[in-house]
Amino acid sequence: MDPSLDMWDFSSLISLWINRFYIYLGFAFGFSLWICFQIVIRKQNKNSQEKTVPKASRDLMTNGYISLQKKEVFVSGVKIFYGSQTGTAKGFATVLAEAVSSLGLPVALINLKEYDPDDHLVEEVTSKNVSAFLVATYTDGRPTESAEWFCRWLEEAANDFRFGKTYLKGVRYAVFGLGNSAYVSHFNKVGKDVDKWLWMLGAHRVMSRGEGDCNVVKSKHGSIEADFTAWKARFISRLQALCKGERKPCGGNCKKGKCESNQHGSEAMEPGSHAQEGFHQRDAEQEEPFGSTSEEESGTEDHQSLKSVIDVEDLGKIMDRMKKEKREKERQEGETSLIRSTVKNEASERRAMITPALREALTKQGYQLIGSHSGVKLCRWTKSMLRGRGGCYKHTFYGIESHRCMETTPSLACANKCVFCWRHHTNPVGTEWRWKMDQPEMILKEAIENHQNMMKQFRGVPGVREERFEEGMTVKHCALSLVGEPIMYPEINRFLKLLHERKISSFLVTNAQFPAEIRNLKPVTQLYVSVDASTKESLKKIDRPLFKDFWQRFLDSLKALAAKQQRTVYRLTLVKAWNVDELQAYAKLVSLGNPDFIEVKGVTYCGESSASSLTMANVPWHEEVVRFVCELVDLIPDYEIACEHEHSNCLLIAHKKENSSFPSASEEVYIQHISKE
Repeated sequence: MDPSLDMWDFSSLISLWINRFYIYLGFAFGFSLWICFQIVIRKQNKNSQEKTVPKASRDLMTNGYISLQKKEVFVSGVKIFYGSQTGTAKGFATVLAEAVSSLGLPVALINLKEYDPDDHLVEEVTSKNVSAFLVATYTDGRPTESAEWFCRWLEEAANDFRFGKTYLKGVRYAVFGLGNSAYVSHFNKVGKDVDKWLWMLGAHRVMSRGEGDCNVVKSKHGSIEADFTAWKARFISRLQALCKGERKPCGGNCKKGKCESNQHGSEAMEPGSHAQEGFHQRDAEQEEPFGSTSEEESGTEDHQSLKSVIDVEDLGKIMDRMKKEKREKERQEGETSLIRSTVKNEASERRAMITPALREALTKQGYQLIGSHSGVKLCRWTKSMLRGRGGCYKHTFYGIESHRCMETTPSLACANKCVFCWRHHTNPVGTEWRWKMDQPEMILKEAIENHQNMMKQFRGVPGVREERFEEGMTVKHCALSLVGEPIMYPEINRFLKLLHERKISSFLVTNAQFPAEIRNLKPVTQLYVSVDASTKESLKKIDRPLFKDFWQRFLDSLKALAAKQQRTVYRLTLVKAWNVDELQAYAKLVSLGNPDFIEVKGVTYCGESSASSLTMANVPWHEEVVRFVCELVDLIPDYEIACEHEHSNCLLIAHKKENSSFPSASEEVYIQHISKE
């Protein structure tokens, strides 16, 4: 073997060993290039697959495993509600359910007769469901029997400030009404009303209302079936768009020219869609200006009602006109020097307290009006106790059964303009009776009849207990505290006597501005005096009385209360930052009237009003009310805390003296006793 070759091999090995790091680096660089090449190839293959596979069903490849991409759900299902009399609406609901099922969405078919909106409707706020309402208009524009309770509940909720204008915010809905245009005055009235009431509660309309017409001559598509088919096609199309998360372009009718939908890109938000943040944008195709809100009953003066109907809270103009009429009448009386010498002559010349416009508005708010100055309304606690859900504080404090209680008043007028008035001072006001007067027999008879008629509407309603309903048809208690000042009614004593002759107990509330009337008042089951403040300044600020000598009248009323040989009660309404720091003054007023009971209640906020500066900040917490009561009891050693009703933010303070002569207000023996007097 050549020695030079051996030397070269040995030298080569030495060289390779010395430069081994460069060799390793070369191999590593080559391997890295190979990995990058493989990544590029795989990415190209993935992009080509994405072009051929639909986005909704695309799979994500990761480490050789397949995991389905999570998809956002825009519509979780559809609930179809129907109210039918002859079966047409039910048939349409079945057809619609089949069409929705073809989209692969869960469908629920619900008969409104078997549905309790009080328990379940609010659940739709977060369910991501779309609700379709198919409702027929029956005789005289009324809902069908199966939908009557649902419509009544929805109307009351829409006009009850306690629900609020965002109660159903998040609910998406569409309405199809069934009617006959031959009845022009109430064509599709129920469908329009349901649409309006849902809107007022903050629900979002996904499409304009459909109207089916049984009158083939005027039907848009030739028959009610064709009308429904056309609406169904639009509904299914809209539903498909909602399922994809698509949004309908804005109709261009946003309020004040501010289109929020433009902020979301070229596909703007549809008024009434589920993704809408506010409900001030509404369907551009709607036929009625649904500008009113669910605070219509709370007295908000910024809202206008439909068809020029004036709500009970929006009666400022009416009251101005009444004042002008009064001044004109007084001027004419002065010129002619006419002196009314008898009540009969006065009654013949006086006008009714309830004007036609006021009557229409009060009726719309759920009042059953009686004659020219009285009214009756069903309390929400009555409805609650019919379902076995508990009664008001009178039930807790005095044993009054709320489902057997009638809330009424023989006088809608008042002599105060309290800042916390839940009518925002739109009811008539005055310092004396100056209206026509109805007889107490007629008032009581119609009050009981109207109360019973309202109670009958709860027969068969889901959740109502049959035994409670039967008991509720017999009135056993009358709360004369609905609105106004009952003691102003000239025949209040005759009215009370009639109540007691029927074995009906009576709770009468007065605002401590009529001391003479208090002294002349015959015994009642329980006589209340509202003590809204303890100093002259705070009383003027809170109650805003019409009398110039209001403070002296207030004190005289408390003294008159002390002289009454019957059960008496102070009612204190606490307004934070206004009257909660007057403990010593309250204690002096307690010694002045020496009541048997003292009810202390936190003020209830009833919504904004230009007539009051009250806000939610003025509403005390229940703990604050409890603390106030404890501190007050320490200042009045003859009294002690007797009971509490936290739901009403109310506590009861009772006198420690023996109350053997004042049995429970629900006992008939006491009613018999005072009726004899």
